[in-house]
Amino acid sequence: MEKTYAEYLLEKTRQDYNLIAEEFSSKREKIWEETRFLFDDYLILGEKVLDLGCGNGRHFPVFEEKHIDYFGIDSSEEIIKIAKKKFPEGKFQIGEALHLPFPDNFFHKVYSIAVLHHIPSEEFRIQFLKEAKRVLKPGGILILTVWKFHQLKEIYLLFKYTILKLIGKSELDFKDIFEPWGKKVQRYYHYFSGRELGNLVKRAGFKIKEIGLVKNKRGNRQNFYLVAEK
Repeated sequence: MEKTYAEYLLEKTRQDYNLIAEEFSSKREKIWEETRFLFDDYLILGEKVLDLGCGNGRHFPVFEEKHIDYFGIDSSEEIIKIAKKKFPEGKFQIGEALHLPFPDNFFHKVYSIAVLHHIPSEEFRIQFLKEAKRVLKPGGILILTVWKFHQLKEIYLLFKYTILKLIGKSELDFKDIFEPWGKKVQRYYHYFSGRELGNLVKRAGFKIKEIGLVKNKRGNRQNFYLVAEK
């Protein structure tokens, strides 16, 4: 993917979430229960933690239960407005994941739930991970999830954009798609396999501790999760 197009997609994603902020937030009120173990098993009382791509702050109550020194960052101004309104006691700010406004070795843990699949191009995904590594303390832990495409509509879109790429009609990389959110926006996604995710994280300099798949009880939502150490 051309770097200028990847930069365009980053800005498009920010604007898309500004446009759908209220509706998106109404559908993301609480933690996904199938991911709760990532918080219960790894959070330690009083740690300093970054919620990278925090959205409307829906994970904040889980961090608050553990008396975490919490920082939430997101590129969408409208989403951050909602987070601040819902949880005025939280430290939420607008910022770019590729250029985090924090010093080196600052956090015990970085959480990034359902964010990395919105980052276009391998170059920018590596930069995203290296920035997370930079702000982690030595031995600090990165915990992230990405979507696993499994529904028919996602598989169809993956097939569609693969064909468009093959015939030279798409600037996207292979395994990239646009998925509609109603009639308002077409959100950018990259499809990860577990192997690709693991290799990417290792290339960014992390040591992988755990990688796997979680799904909700109805089976209509699946995510890869990964835990890695700086």
